[in-house]
Amino acid sequence: MAAYVCMRFCINKSKGSIRFIQRRFRVKTKWAATRPKFPSTELALHNFDTSYSIQLRDLWPSIRVAMLSEQKYGALINSFSSTPNVITELEAQGCKDFISIDCTRNEVHQSTQDSTTSHRDSAELDPAVIQPSISTDIKCLVFPKGDISRFKPARPDSNGILGYYLLDAASVLPVLALDVQPGHTVLDLCAAPGGKTLALLQRHSVDYLWANDVSGSRTMRLRRTLQSYLPKEFLEDNKIHITSTDGRQLGITEEKSFDRVLVDVPCTTDRHSAMVEENNIFKRSRTKERQKLPLLQTQLLLAGIQATRQGGNVVYSTCSLSQLQNECVVQQAISLAQQELGITVHVQDLKWFAQYFSDTFHFAPQLSVGELVLPHLCANFGPIYMCKLQRMN
Repeated sequence: MAAYVCMRFCINKSKGSIRFIQRRFRVKTKWAATRPKFPSTELALHNFDTSYSIQLRDLWPSIRVAMLSEQKYGALINSFSSTPNVITELEAQGCKDFISIDCTRNEVHQSTQDSTTSHRDSAELDPAVIQPSISTDIKCLVFPKGDISRFKPARPDSNGILGYYLLDAASVLPVLALDVQPGHTVLDLCAAPGGKTLALLQRHSVDYLWANDVSGSRTMRLRRTLQSYLPKEFLEDNKIHITSTDGRQLGITEEKSFDRVLVDVPCTTDRHSAMVEENNIFKRSRTKERQKLPLLQTQLLLAGIQATRQGGNVVYSTCSLSQLQNECVVQQAISLAQQELGITVHVQDLKWFAQYFSDTFHFAPQLSVGELVLPHLCANFGPIYMCKLQRMN
């Protein structure tokens, strides 16, 4: 006798028991569900191994090991905080301000060179001798090479303002390269989460700072960061303007408005992508977004160039090793600025800048444009790429 099967239920027999399963809950196993699932970090490393082994050659194995090791941080001193003895306490732990130390060391080196090469033509001098000095208003303390000690959380002062901000110390270099002078107006085109913005504000000579980010959630994070490190009355002053808009539009709406522009673009964030699954741009669902990054970066850099006044400076930066996101973007933006906008842009040589900080950071050799901080086991900062441009007309 045939068993009766209801139109709405399916009888499932197993080991003498009968279960009723509604038909709408019966799902056929799809082939896509059986595909092997790889973590985003593995996809990122596979991508890096394929491209960087060709780009960086013999350097890549050591860089790879460093990127997969614990990252070193720096403590950006907050001059708005009245927390007592912050620098003294950090120095007691063995930390040193890499900015003032490297500048002092190079000043001594320059004075030695001056005494030994005074009879030579000035064109033969080391580039560091004839380049401008670096301001020490910004202070960032790091542990010595090879020391992997961790910083303790910053303590607030009586007003709740934290004494220092922890970040990759190499992130301060684009801010130093921007060379903000008294009375300058500054645009931070992609400001969140706020480390570089906070570093810019340590130069109290900034006349006006516009901090922008396209993401609403990241802009909220930027606001929270600034609220933790700046006095309330300073935030309410007209010197800081925070917006959440597409940075590509600011080149048109704010054309020739700023003396200095920092373009710290979205990128593949190589170290994060190789280590952390959360918000990883190498997820399969974000493939198209990742492939469009060089185009987005070029558009943002073009907007930054447009927003800069004649004679003003733009610093382009990423936290990626990729040539496609670094040198190629800079060269493409310079070409498009000339051809489509009629703007002449000159690349500023930063070799002297890399020489200044070569005792703290490990720089890549022989880049076509800009400078790149490479992760290194003894100085595990970066990667940070930066290129300084000047608008000529």
